[in-house]
Amino acid sequence: RGERVRLVTRSGSGPDHPGIERRAADASDAAQLAALAAGAATIFNCANPPYPKWDSAWPALSSGVIAASETSGARLVTMSNLYGYAADSSPMRATDELAPPTRKGAIRAATWHDALAAHEAGRIEMTEVRASDFIGPGVGANGHVGDRFVPRVLAGKNVSVLGRADVPHSWSYVDDVVATLVAVAHDDRALGRAWHVPTGAPLTAAQLADEFATVADVVPVKVKTIPAALLKVAGLVSPMMRELPEMLYQFERPFVIDATDTTETFGIVPTPLVEQLRATIASYRSPGRETAPVRHVAA
Repeated sequence: RGERVRLVTRSGSGPDHPGIERRAADASDAAQLAALAAGAATIFNCANPPYPKWDSAWPALSSGVIAASETSGARLVTMSNLYGYAADSSPMRATDELAPPTRKGAIRAATWHDALAAHEAGRIEMTEVRASDFIGPGVGANGHVGDRFVPRVLAGKNVSVLGRADVPHSWSYVDDVVATLVAVAHDDRALGRAWHVPTGAPLTAAQLADEFATVADVVPVKVKTIPAALLKVAGLVSPMMRELPEMLYQFERPFVIDATDTTETFGIVPTPLVEQLRATIASYRSPGRETAPVRHVAA
């Protein structure tokens, strides 16, 4: 859009772009963040601490961005997820009551309620965007459809996933996530409520792997599931793995998003699946990305 962006991370890292000024800061430091937000129109809170740090990091982070929004007058747009909704509530709608079934869901619900209370008190202007698991270029090691999934499909190797491979799941494309964030930041109709990212029809993990293989023109692979018992054993030595079992409900039963009201209000529609897959595959086949030789499907 030609607007100036100040990107704040702990390390000061980020893309090299003439419209982006990178700054290193701790977003839980309210005074520091408020100074960095001076003159800004919008604060996009896209932070997401590692799971093991959620209990300690989120309260300070949430209060820091709310305080910075109040001090600077910048509108607060938070990038969030679906953890706050009750289990077995698919299709989930942005107007559904929050009833988190997990500790991590309760933490994210608390950040929502804190920001909404500040909005209703007239201290800030806020809105929130919620997406399902990401798909697309740049998802990387932290995404279920990232470094542990796509390169293996491209290399003709079997894939292992959490939960079950045969239940429908919504996958939100990163470009559609960005489009929604930008739309709500510039529209007063978005204020005081949450919005879901317009997301394509749900796919099982097995279906998604087949779609990737078809678009990439490679041999289809098998999709296996990681036994829950193995996660528990891994959790004995890995703090991150220890956090996963409580999230398995999202991959053992349908986990589907409904964003009809976002499309009707802002005119955003999901990017066609084939375009999502082509862009993702191209990112993994780009120079500097290592994948095994491609095995083409016989005509």
